[in-house]
Amino acid sequence: MISVFTPSFADEADTNAQNLTVKEVAARLSPEKFQLTLLHQDCPDARISNRPNTRLVRWETRGNTPRVLTRFLRNVPDIYFFPREGPLDAAFFLLRRILHLKTAVVTYVISGGLYNSEPIRSGLARNVREGDAVFTNAKYLSQLVLQRLGREAGVRYDGADSRYFFSPRTPRSNAHTTVLFAGSLRPYKRATLVIQQAARWPQVEFRIAGRGEEEQKCRDMAASLSCSNVKFLAHLSSRELGEEMRRADIFFFPSILEGHPQVLLQAAASALPAVAMNVYRPEYVVDGKTGFLAANDEELFQKLALLICQPNLRCAMGEAAAVHARQFDWDIITRQWEQAFSEVVARRAGR
Repeated sequence: MISVFTPSFADEADTNAQNLTVKEVAARLSPEKFQLTLLHQDCPDARISNRPNTRLVRWETRGNTPRVLTRFLRNVPDIYFFPREGPLDAAFFLLRRILHLKTAVVTYVISGGLYNSEPIRSGLARNVREGDAVFTNAKYLSQLVLQRLGREAGVRYDGADSRYFFSPRTPRSNAHTTVLFAGSLRPYKRATLVIQQAARWPQVEFRIAGRGEEEQKCRDMAASLSCSNVKFLAHLSSRELGEEMRRADIFFFPSILEGHPQVLLQAAASALPAVAMNVYRPEYVVDGKTGFLAANDEELFQKLALLICQPNLRCAMGEAAAVHARQFDWDIITRQWEQAFSEVVARRAGR
């Protein structure tokens, strides 16, 4: 039995990218081979809470680092999976060094920005440096980890939760076109470009799912441009987002700072063609086949216009997107994680 601790949350309603990944992997890890410890704040995913050999540690409003680490040291795990960059992680790495713990670190890099010239965050650099094994969720990100951090990294893709993201039961109607954006409303997501395009296409409905610091700016912009065709949906659960994706005709994602966003795969699994930026080289979109990847804003807007004006094209691309998404199957991905966990424990034990 291999014991795995992860500073990730098992909450059913949590849609954070790291937590979504860990929940899907945790729900599928063999309970005969792996004992799991995760965190939770609210109601945990039933697939995890009902899983044998699973421990859930409640995350309180304060005092979590000493409390969690005390429990950690009572039963030192074989693996620390998916370290973050917070106080708990910093304390763990310090204890591992001081106490010479045999716990292996499996680092998973999903954050964007390595393709920019800004300095690399110290926490990310530490996670990669200290990792006994390092993985990323895309080939391009793996290349960047090698180029900027000097560390070879394997690739473990994320999947899409098939409970919520799947093709529409009936064909989409071409009578009315709907464009969907989903993401946190932060500056780098560039939701303001969604409003700009709504002003350009008043006959098309634009729906914005998410909350964030730029929400009021987007609302004010929509009002100033008289965009009555913009609907703000607030934050959506995975179930609600899947429903919105099946209602929409086009997924428009102008963000310029990403790792390998799961939302693009969720759109593909929902048979939704996507228009996104190519700066982070997403593999969930096959340019010209399942959607478009733009090199600049002018091209981004041109490709959106192409899908708006050609319903047959977006239908064909949506069908191709659904087929493409099938290769990112969580069951296959989890077996790959199981192999990685077994190998890293064996290597560390042999030191």
